[in-house]
Amino acid sequence: MVSGTAAASTINQNTSWTINRSGATSTYRVVAYGDSIFAGYNGSLFSVARRASPYVSGEYLGNAWNANIEVVRRTKSGAKADDIYNNKIISEKSYMQASNVRAVVFEMCGNDYLQARSAFKDQTGTCSYAGLDTALANCSSYTEKAMQAINTYATTAKAKIVMNIYYPGYNADNVQTSCKDASTGASVNRRDKFLPYLAKSNWRTCNLAATYGFKCADAFAESMGSDYDSNGDGQNDVDAIRWRAGESEADYVARIVSLKSTLRDSNTKYVNASTSYDYLQSDDTHQTYYLSTIGTGSGSAAPDFTSAQIVGGKNPQWNRSGHERTGWSISTYNPATP
Repeated sequence: MVSGTAAASTINQNTSWTINRSGATSTYRVVAYGDSIFAGYNGSLFSVARRASPYVSGEYLGNAWNANIEVVRRTKSGAKADDIYNNKIISEKSYMQASNVRAVVFEMCGNDYLQARSAFKDQTGTCSYAGLDTALANCSSYTEKAMQAINTYATTAKAKIVMNIYYPGYNADNVQTSCKDASTGASVNRRDKFLPYLAKSNWRTCNLAATYGFKCADAFAESMGSDYDSNGDGQNDVDAIRWRAGESEADYVARIVSLKSTLRDSNTKYVNASTSYDYLQSDDTHQTYYLSTIGTGSGSAAPDFTSAQIVGGKNPQWNRSGHERTGWSISTYNPATP
């Protein structure tokens, strides 16, 4: 995802980075397809966050298997779902066809919604929701196509994971539109309008995952829900808003909307009642990250965390930045053995 001002621009940001474990004798590959989120975009055209979500997940995988993990990111910042499907997943399918591939992960819809939202913000007169409807339809269609393609080409993958999308600018969208609804003649609260669209999209992504044998990493819940029970309903907020297998789209959307008061802008992700971390960079769109950046090329390094530091499947930074949190979420679906 990129900011609205850069929505028309796309740039390939591809990396291949191997996490080398001392004494490891095998190397396995993780392939990640997506936009600027999986790229680790940080505002630069020539560098990305090293510990973006796919890298974080790969490091956990290497620890579990005592293996070297090659994390291949084939990403295009600013790209919409159709572009990622056609020009990354299909055109660059060879990366997931290698015999040492054990995991394929992807995300693809953020720019569809960011661009639709940007166009909607500029509307005057009578509001048109056609752009939002198109973004939802395209996201659903290309997410399904992506899963079908990965099932076809990634024949040695033991884990196939999709990540849904969080809501960047959640607080900023709590304003009225300049356009007027055709039925009521009144302006519309942007956040109230966008949230059900995002909920529908995330339900469809996770439901498609269940249909095609994928796992669904719930970035929306991990980024937007507090890690404590803020409303006294007996559940930590992050768990109360998770996608649930078997729940209908209508019921999921209704549940998310009904819990709107517990949703938090990702700039203030509460890990307990008194401590929060900023999960978004200053652009209010891209995730924060731990440690350094790397160039858009290839390289290798030792793991940042030792096995002794990973306790209960979590490193000491697991909940302190956006990429660490979603990378951990993806890692919970890592297979136990290669």
